[in-house]
Amino acid sequence: MDRYGLICRNIMEKPDITQRELAKALNVSLGTVNHLMKECISNGLLAPDQQNSGCHVLMPAGEEYMKPYKVDGAIILAAGFGSRFVPLTFEMPKGLLEVFGERMIERQIKQLHEAGVYDITIVVGYLKEKFEYLIDKYQVKLLYNPEYSSKNTLTTVYRARHLLKGRNMYLLSSDNWLRENMFHAYECSAWYALSHTDGETSEWCVGFNKKGKITNVHVGGCDTWFMYGPVFFSADFSDHYIPVLEAYYETPGTEQFYWEHVYMDIVNGTVKKTLNRYNKHFKDLSSKALEITDDLLNRAVMYANCQPDNQIYEFENLEELRLFDPRYQTHSDNKALELVAEVFHVEESAIKNICCLKSGMTNKSFLFNINNEKYICRIPGPGTELLINRRQEANVYKAAEALGITEQIIYFNGENGYKIAKYYEGSRTANSNSWEDMKSCMELLKSFHEAGLQTEHSFDIWERIHFYETLCKSRGSILFEDYKDVYNHMQEMMDWLNSLNRPKILSHIDSNADNFLILPDGQIRLIDWEYAGMCDPLIDISMCAIYSYYNTEQLEKLMQLYFKREPSLEERLVIYSYMALGGFLWSLWAVYKSTLGEEFGEYTLIMYRYAKDYYGKFHADLSKL
Repeated sequence: MDRYGLICRNIMEKPDITQRELAKALNVSLGTVNHLMKECISNGLLAPDQQNSGCHVLMPAGEEYMKPYKVDGAIILAAGFGSRFVPLTFEMPKGLLEVFGERMIERQIKQLHEAGVYDITIVVGYLKEKFEYLIDKYQVKLLYNPEYSSKNTLTTVYRARHLLKGRNMYLLSSDNWLRENMFHAYECSAWYALSHTDGETSEWCVGFNKKGKITNVHVGGCDTWFMYGPVFFSADFSDHYIPVLEAYYETPGTEQFYWEHVYMDIVNGTVKKTLNRYNKHFKDLSSKALEITDDLLNRAVMYANCQPDNQIYEFENLEELRLFDPRYQTHSDNKALELVAEVFHVEESAIKNICCLKSGMTNKSFLFNINNEKYICRIPGPGTELLINRRQEANVYKAAEALGITEQIIYFNGENGYKIAKYYEGSRTANSNSWEDMKSCMELLKSFHEAGLQTEHSFDIWERIHFYETLCKSRGSILFEDYKDVYNHMQEMMDWLNSLNRPKILSHIDSNADNFLILPDGQIRLIDWEYAGMCDPLIDISMCAIYSYYNTEQLEKLMQLYFKREPSLEERLVIYSYMALGGFLWSLWAVYKSTLGEEFGEYTLIMYRYAKDYYGKFHADLSKL
């Protein structure tokens, strides 16, 4: 790290700074500071201030010397979900949570402004719209990372790499809280902020030499310094780091890497070893990887920026935030926590051990503990108020209550769909690849159907198809190229089903393996009844099959487990029809959900393929009837 530059920077910020204060700031001896000051003066960088005794001023040569160290801007990483902070992050990105009445990201932006750093880009992903107001309030820029939901920070930094090239830039996390402003208008070398721990830690620990140059990074350590908080990328560091970052990005298997994984391998000398491990042979490496030279790696240098205790905070979960900001013990401004506190007649501080249980295709759920008992709170996903009638769902639970096959409901709101249920310790969801599990699930499903429960509402799959189609078109969604042809095939099957006039009873509709809960004693609960209604019960076999991505052979096995015999030709054709119609329905559902910002990868294509493939099977076998 350039000590002349650090001397000049401190003089610029505080002309009357004492040598003792400089020694503390540079973490060197008083004698070393005295020597450095004399050299700066003799080199024409500094001069005593003739008008103010004890002060120094930067000379023109010093101003020229400092130009390469001018900070150009900052990148703030804010794309992630923050799963350890649910349910708060179901409603708000972690960086926008308040600490002592001030949002964490805003505190950092204001600290940057105080240091004269105004060119700020926030890399967003999850709930990106929540950050938009910052453009007007602080004149920041937003950069969207489309891979935020499936990849880690290596990808986020990769998406922002053009902002780093040839520039001196802070790299910050939106969810850091800094007690004192540690930003400057000038930075003299690349650095990573470090905090010290007494005792064991699982953090990324750092070794550095007497000059502060980081020499090794390893996960876990004892009584050591570890990476924690802001980072500064000098233009020179970025020039040598970014080519390695690009090589890692292009290497399969690194999708869940942090950007620090790349730096750790650079420092530890294991870049080529890692790239080899994730490729079959060295010759198969990407062109970017082959361009990496030892000289490039040796020049990607970063220094330790050791910070005092209680300076940098990165809250791991709500429990830590409650200890720091007492307001969160009783008032989190979160609907779900307020509801739980009201239902159980406790303060929010009594809700403990909160963790994300599911951020699923329709709902979000979290697990929590009150008085050593565990419960699950379900929060309806965005747009579900258009898709699901929660009063009908409440009626379904009442109808099925006598059978004792549903989860134990503690609270259910038929207006907004919030649900609190008992958590079954040691339970697991059924494994669709285990025929032993599926045999038990089909036996439960068959006994449920044989009970012949009735409700006032129906599940009309053709009405739902039209409904989702209308929603998709209203939002300008582009449907499939052969949509009209496939639609006509679906109508053909629907007309045939209607001609059968089959009996209807209460059916689950969402009978996928994840909704069969197997308890430690072997009992099974069928959960999540939000789509349930009066329908041909064979639809449940079809839905189970397509949700499990079953092929024809697996479907045959599933039908035999349910019927305990060979299905009749009519039963087989009914199941084929509902598989096709179900695939068509859920592909439209997924297209609509994508317009709300929720993507489900290949699910859309798989469901649409079921519509086409099982229409083919239906059409081929219909003549045999």
